This record gives sequence, structure tokens and C-alpha cells, in this order.
Amino acid sequence: MTSATRVLLGLILGAVIGLLLGHYNAATATTVSAVLQPLGRLWLNALQMTIVPLVVSLLIVSVNLTRDAAASGRVARRAVVWFLVLLLGGAVFTALCAPAALSLLPRDEALIASLRAAMGAPAAPAAPVGLADWFANLVPTNAIAAAAQGAIVPLVVFTLLFAFALSRIDAARRQPVLGFFQAIADTMTVIVGWVLWAAPVGVFALILPVCAQAGGGMLQALGWYIALLCALYCAAVLLLYGVVAVFGRDPLHRFIAAAAPAQAVAASTQSSLASLPAMLQSTQSRLGHPAAVSALVLPLAVSLFRITSPIQYIGVSAFVAWIYGIDITAAQWALACALAVIISMGSAGLPGQAIFMGTNLPVVHSLGLPVEPLALLLAVDMIPDVFATVGNVTADLAAASVVAKGEGEGMDAGGAAAGEEEAGKLEFPEP
Repeated sequence: MTSATRVLLGLILGAVIGLLLGHYNAATATTVSAVLQPLGRLWLNALQMTIVPLVVSLLIVSVNLTRDAAASGRVARRAVVWFLVLLLGGAVFTALCAPAALSLLPRDEALIASLRAAMGAPAAPAAPVGLADWFANLVPTNAIAAAAQGAIVPLVVFTLLFAFALSRIDAARRQPVLGFFQAIADTMTVIVGWVLWAAPVGVFALILPVCAQAGGGMLQALGWYIALLCALYCAAVLLLYGVVAVFGRDPLHRFIAAAAPAQAVAASTQSSLASLPAMLQSTQSRLGHPAAVSALVLPLAVSLFRITSPIQYIGVSAFVAWIYGIDITAAQWALACALAVIISMGSAGLPGQAIFMGTNLPVVHSLGLPVEPLALLLAVDMIPDVFATVGNVTADLAAASVVAKGEGEGMDAGGAAAGEEEAGKLEFPEP
């Protein structure tokens, strides 16, 4: 039984018991909830404690990996630029569409009150910060204090400055520092794995009090969340087809047919890495891309490029804001989109469930939203994750098509050899 299945079973069991207790014996439901709530909060705190070191270390390693890739040649630079453009486009698309779609759904005020009572989430967001104060606080006066206070945005700004400065120093001095932060990231991932091992119990302890107090409305809300993310991922695939039609090398009908085998592998395995052989075969034998281009762009995409990641981060934030009736300003969404792109580039190498908490929490936290619902959303993430992997694979193939067009319709032997030499300079981490 997979970890995701165990978590989903914990969610279902907690929801069923909570609904039954809430319906038949309210006094017992209150007593059981009072016992389980601290346990659920303890598990959530264990996940949150890894976020700061995990995000900082992954960003530092990712920035240097991306810079090294971009510095290795023209094809890699064009690929990285397109990755950033498509990631930002996905984030902006979601920031525009997700709140609009959620506004069409009825929001139950009784459900919101029950959620706040069951989860201990704040009843109201913090007071909005003026534009001048926002800019003044963007750069932390004390990076360690920002980390201690959970000020994600200033911490990310400092981390990016540190990472870019690190990339400019001598390689002999840089490598030990990168090795240190890679070791931190690996260590945090191990801790996250330990915490996720207890996820069925943690999710059970979180969902039972919520369902006991909020009733079936919570399950309905989770259903809306699943439908929202699946719809966003499907819309992203359609938009990627449009990108290929306008900017890509391949006729759209041929691209759709060539992408289908890799998409099928993605849906069945929920792994972009497992889909890489099928993607390489599609681009080279079905689409006729130069081998030097596809052999460079696709592994780089699997390592650095997940277009559904910012879509998920913004979609999750929009759903949490909708659940609690919190209004997010356009400036806040703009900041969240930029942060989502940065976080997504640094998320390579994490397992699926660790990615969810380790990457969604900084974006949600940066908007001043309650983080308590994330544990419940993690429990149902295995359903939209199928659509997310298909979207990621489609985006990888679309990026390869666009970059291949930029390299010309035909590459002579010298160009191909140069491209292959260029590809050989890169080292890719295990996603």
C-alpha cells in the first residue's frame, strides 16, 4: 500500500467516525475532538518545523544548478527562459481564474465557523500592510530573525541574494557550501519522510474533529477543491497546446498524437522521471527533434520545470482564502505568483507529499492565510496529482518543441555535435 493511499484511508476513516459521532452523540464527539486536536496539531507542527531549512537549502542549490545550466550553452539558456515564462504564465492564469471560479460557489458561513473552531485557525487575517511598508519589509534587517518569525518573503529575498552571490565566487570555494546545503536539504527530506510515515494518524486526528463539528460540508468543500485543481491542470494542458501552435516547431495535431504515449505513462506512474524515456522517444522518433536538443532540454525540464507546481500553490491559496472568506489583493497575488515560481524551481528532488507541504506552506503563509487546512488537502492530493503529472509532462514536451524551433528546422552534423557536447556538461539531480 502506497503512502498516499494510507493517508487517504486515514482521511476517510476520520471523516466517517467524525460524522457518525457528530450526528449521534455530540457530547462524545466533543470529548474525542478535545483529545485528538492536540495530536493533529503536533503532527502539523512537525511538518512545519522543516519548512525554513528545507526551503532555504533547496533554493540555494536550485539557483546554482539553474545558473550552471544556463551558462552551459545557448540551448540551455533558452530552455531556462521558457521554463520561467511558462511557470509565471501558469501562476498568473491561476491567480486570475481560481478566485473567479470559487466566487461562483456558495460559501457556508456555518462551515467556516466550524472550521475555525475545530482547527484553531485565526478568525480574521492580519491587518493589510501599506505599499510603502511592504517594500520596506521586503529586505530583512536580520535574516535569522526573519527565519525565526516565519517571515517567508523576506527570508526568500535574502536566500536568493545569498544564492546568486554564491554563484559568483570561485568554484572551489562554492562547492563545499553547495554540498553543505544539499546535505541539509537531504536531511530535512529524511525528517519529512519520518513525519509523513505518521501522516495517516495525523490526518485522522485533524479530520475527525472537523467533520464532527462541520459535518458533511467539509467533505463537500474537499470535493470542490479536487474539482478546482483538476480543472486548472486540464486547462493548463489546453493552454500548452496553444503555446505549441503559436511558438512551437510542430504542427498541433502531430504534437498531440506524439505526446499521448508519454501522457499515458505519466498518468499511470504519476512520475515525470518515469515518463522521460517516453518523452525522448516522442520528440526524436515521432516529432523529429534534433537529438542534441531533446537530450538536453527534457532532462533539464524534469529536474527544474514543473508547470503545475505554481498552479497548485496559487490554487491552494485561493481555496484556503475562499474557505475562510479572506480577500486577497492584486498586489498580494502578484507577490504570491513570483514566490510560487521561485519555490517551484527549488522543489526538485522532493517526494510528492513532501512537496505539497514544503512548497505550498510558504506561499499560503506569505498571504497571511491559515495553514491548518493544508494537512487535509495533502490527504486528497493523490487524486489531482494524476492530472498534475500529465500537465508537467505536456509542459516538458511543449518546452522542447519551442526550443527546437528556435534552434532551426535542421541542424548539421557540426551543430548536433556541439549540442551533444553542451548536453554533456550538465549534471541533473534525481527528481
